[in-house]
Amino acid sequence: MNQALDKKNKIGVIIAGLLLAILMASMDNTIVATAMGTIVGEIGGLDKFVWATSAYMVAEMAGMPIFGKLSDMYGRKRFFTFGIVVFMIGSALCGMAESIVQLSMYRAIQGIGAGAMVSIAFTIMFDVVAPENRGKMTGMFGALFGLSSIAAPLLGGYITDYLQWEWIFYINLPLGLIAFLLIVFFYKESTDHARQKIDFLGAFLLVGAIICLMLGVELGGKEYAWGSPQILGMFAGFVVLVILLVFVEKRAAEPIISFRMFRNRLYTTSNMVAMLSGATFMTASMFIPIYIQGVLGGSATNAGLVLLPMMVGSVVTATVGGFLMSKLPYRTILIPTLVILIAGMALLAALTMESPRFLITVYMVLIGLGIGASFSVLSSAAIHSFPATQRGAATSTLNFNRSLGMTLGITIFGIIQSHSLTDKLTKAFGSGGAANMSVDVDFSDPYVLLNPEIRQSMDGKALSTITEGLSSSIIATFAWSLIPAVLALAAAFIMSREKLDPASEADGYAASH
Repeated sequence: MNQALDKKNKIGVIIAGLLLAILMASMDNTIVATAMGTIVGEIGGLDKFVWATSAYMVAEMAGMPIFGKLSDMYGRKRFFTFGIVVFMIGSALCGMAESIVQLSMYRAIQGIGAGAMVSIAFTIMFDVVAPENRGKMTGMFGALFGLSSIAAPLLGGYITDYLQWEWIFYINLPLGLIAFLLIVFFYKESTDHARQKIDFLGAFLLVGAIICLMLGVELGGKEYAWGSPQILGMFAGFVVLVILLVFVEKRAAEPIISFRMFRNRLYTTSNMVAMLSGATFMTASMFIPIYIQGVLGGSATNAGLVLLPMMVGSVVTATVGGFLMSKLPYRTILIPTLVILIAGMALLAALTMESPRFLITVYMVLIGLGIGASFSVLSSAAIHSFPATQRGAATSTLNFNRSLGMTLGITIFGIIQSHSLTDKLTKAFGSGGAANMSVDVDFSDPYVLLNPEIRQSMDGKALSTITEGLSSSIIATFAWSLIPAVLALAAAFIMSREKLDPASEADGYAASH
């Protein structure tokens, strides 16, 4: 009994280390957003601040499939702890950055570490947790992943207001050290690895393609116009590199991304659901705070807190979904929750300027309930059909596609909303822009109403006109975001009917322990 208790305690300690790593990596994806104004005010670089976010996302997404594959080939522990160390180094450097260029470079180092941690954490969990407990643990991991992505901007704002912006990064040092020690001393991994040659050419093409895509998406409409040679060149480079990547990977003995894995129906549909639902989820996360602040006139704090109901909803279904995986097929869990997600987005698309804030809170709960199960259930569904030697690649590719969907969702729907708002304001005010206001307002900034000083400077008619334009543009964007939500539901319907079967995996677990 003492041996069993000791083993249980060790697993608990390992899980704590993994959860800390996921918390750090997922939070740092968005934690900088609310602090960027303060950071730029101190170190300058307003024209380059977008790089501080882009660098992290590019490095993280590029690293996910590569580290996932390497962990299958040479072991989880070495690359996971490598990721923690690199992330801590990047965090320390970020806190010492003296220019926006330095900060962007150090954020890229952080992103490399995050790519290793996120891609391997779920796989280690499946390696160490007994099959009968995996559903519960997957629910916990999924809930934390969803919670941290929503809570990060709130925490970033709090630290910036009451401490210093540097502590957004320095806080990772003690947390990272704890996670590192827990994994190093308590995680004893299996020696069952698939040792093969590293596909360097595939890795190079993958990184290049991701860099072209992410920089094109992040810089388009900000640093450069969408039709500029720079942005078009990046998208053209992405297409060419992807074509070369597919050609090379199909012929590689041990590819970084195994396209053969996509022959599995459950795996392919799981990735589709992750990407499409992620796009819808991020649209709600991005535009509801803007709606609260710009249309309803709420404070920045109120705008951030409106995400809390969605956070609670996502934690509930992530946890429940994890418990149900061994009792129901994955698709049976996902279909009703995605219906809830669609209902929540449809209700947001039916908002009016007279809608009470209480209703918005209810709708956000629905969206949280609709997205939460995907954070836990899809992680298990993606690796269901593969042996332990391929689970790192399967998990990392799923996380990569989810992140890609979120990024593309923010970009595409951001373009839709911005163009819609600009058109409405141009029609209302003409080229003069501010004819009815006492200050000159540049309508190329679609979020003009988020500035309290500008709001106060407007007369009633101008304020009403711009508020209506902002409201209708955001509501129209919610309607457009129903498209990926419905497609995600369609993908869930064509999933095969497997479910987590603890009995069938018990033999493999016993052999590795």
